[in-house]
Amino acid sequence: MIEVTDLQKIGIGLAGFGISFLFLGMLLLFDKGLLAIGNILFISGLGCVIGVERTLRFFFQRHKVKGTTAFFGGIFIVLLGFPIIGMIVESYGFFALFSGFFPVAINFLGRVPVLGSLFNLPFMQKVRQNGAYRNA
Repeated sequence: MIEVTDLQKIGIGLAGFGISFLFLGMLLLFDKGLLAIGNILFISGLGCVIGVERTLRFFFQRHKVKGTTAFFGGIFIVLLGFPIIGMIVESYGFFALFSGFFPVAINFLGRVPVLGSLFNLPFMQKVRQNGAYRNA
């Protein structure tokens, strides 16, 4: 079993609060304050979970330049006061950066007892086989 350090536990909490603030910010008609706090908490949580050096290496890989630029550009646009445009740009960057992780997450969720039965429905099987997860 993998041992989780105290710093990683703090990072998980920060990232969780970040996602919560982002969700609330979108739910409350793209409140730019909540979105900005959510972005900062998410990035700081990611840095605590995997480490600052690995976080920087993840974001600044040569083949992820477009995703990184869109992600941080979207955060900057949100901070400038244009939350809807910023979240659209940031969402594109998020999917460009983390698209390689989605097949792993889908396979993991398929093994969870309750969610696994949902992922084994015929519709979801077609999505998993023919969808965007095919080339990963």
